[in-house]
Amino acid sequence: MFPQNKQLYTKLIMSDPCMKFLLNGEPVSVTDLPPTLSLLQYLRQNCALPGTKEGCAEGDCGACTVTVADIDADGRIRHRAVNACIQFMPALHGKAVTTVEGVAVGGVPHPVQQAMVDCHASQCGFCTPGFVMSLYADFRAHAPREVTRQEVDSLLAGNLCRCTGYRPIADAARQALAVPRSPAESARDEAHEKALRTLARGCGELVLDGAAGKWFTPKTEASLARCLAAHPDARIIAGLTDVGLWATKQLRTFPKLVLVSEIDSLHRVAASGGRLDIGAAVTWSEAMPHLLRHWPEMQEHLLRFASPPVRNSATVGGNVANGSPIGDSMPAFIALGAEVVLRSLSGERTMPLEAFYLAYQQTARADGEYVAAIRVPLPARSQRFRVYKVSKRFDQDISALCAGFMVKVERGVVVEARIAFGGMAATPKRATRAEQALLGRTLDEAAMQVAQEALDGDFQPISDMRSSAAYRRQVARNLVKRFFLEVAPAGEHATALRLADLEVLP
Repeated sequence: MFPQNKQLYTKLIMSDPCMKFLLNGEPVSVTDLPPTLSLLQYLRQNCALPGTKEGCAEGDCGACTVTVADIDADGRIRHRAVNACIQFMPALHGKAVTTVEGVAVGGVPHPVQQAMVDCHASQCGFCTPGFVMSLYADFRAHAPREVTRQEVDSLLAGNLCRCTGYRPIADAARQALAVPRSPAESARDEAHEKALRTLARGCGELVLDGAAGKWFTPKTEASLARCLAAHPDARIIAGLTDVGLWATKQLRTFPKLVLVSEIDSLHRVAASGGRLDIGAAVTWSEAMPHLLRHWPEMQEHLLRFASPPVRNSATVGGNVANGSPIGDSMPAFIALGAEVVLRSLSGERTMPLEAFYLAYQQTARADGEYVAAIRVPLPARSQRFRVYKVSKRFDQDISALCAGFMVKVERGVVVEARIAFGGMAATPKRATRAEQALLGRTLDEAAMQVAQEALDGDFQPISDMRSSAAYRRQVARNLVKRFFLEVAPAGEHATALRLADLEVLP
């Protein structure tokens, strides 16, 4: 597929020996950079910008939120809220970072800051910069606009406050996001965007080779394939929402890191030939509208997948390649019959997603290969699909278990069934016995009970900090029942299965 040239990658490209980015509109060049130095550490220790706070150091609390601007594959500038605590500095090469210190214009508070004051939305103040930056990112991307309380809750799901309460913060959000941009803001923003385009044009493929480790940022798949052929032991990274925690929580070091998120071809999403192809570097924020266009049943699941700052960085390919038994995307994708596309210097191969997982966090990816895309068959008229996540919290919580269900019904009977669970085994896994039990049956209570009983032969779950084995077993059976209640022909949508679905009586 790619030229079979296995010379050292660093000799094959025009590369940058230092990392360059914009910080609050000003150009910065950094050399001798430890590859795993976080943006949060750099801002506080190297730049004396303490407004960005350290809370959890794992992307959960939002105290470290900053806004990152870059240029997407279509040449448009996008503004995203991200967690600085799990962003490695070299990943920001060619991008623009704005911290809470850079939001005001000419000493005048930004509308987001002013709204926080007007609505009394700050008490101890520790979390306030993170809220400001999440709202600022949305302001830059979408304002002015009217937002509902539900939209505010979803927007700020990645920001925690322990003392103010969320009502005044929600009031501030609604006030701020409705304010038109002032002429001074517009002029400042246009200057920053012009500087970003100039910077990005001058940034090549970043290659760092220091005592703390090597870092590679290829810009094409050909360069990526050559890099992995020359360095098969390198750790492939993208959004850093998982590997970032390995550095901050497990204190792991990485001799070689290869970032794939700057490759335009891996950011493509296309529906053709009866399938949806999602590039491995597509973030979950980018993937959501495409997935919901074809599978609106995923709405709640995707909103609960993670917080906006995490979805803005985390990639579809990263979640799939990680191999976690509780990754939230795999049960849905496996139930839909998705395939994973692997590429290397030797060519391309495709396999069913469920076959990609061999054992606990072990996959079929060979040395030199990378996940290039996920291919999902588009829905048929006879298809009925649901995906459910069960966790202790509604927002931004790790799954106790996750389940995807897909059946095709023709002439009143099930002709195909695919049921996949995460959190029930060492890998995401299909419930093959339950699937077989449904074939040829009508979607009735008897079929539901047969499928529930068959689950006991499909899984032997374990007990851990998230839930007990008995709980998982019972909830898995309950999810089978929920699926039947929702899609059975006689009672589709007739039963309110969540408190949120109940109507308020007059």
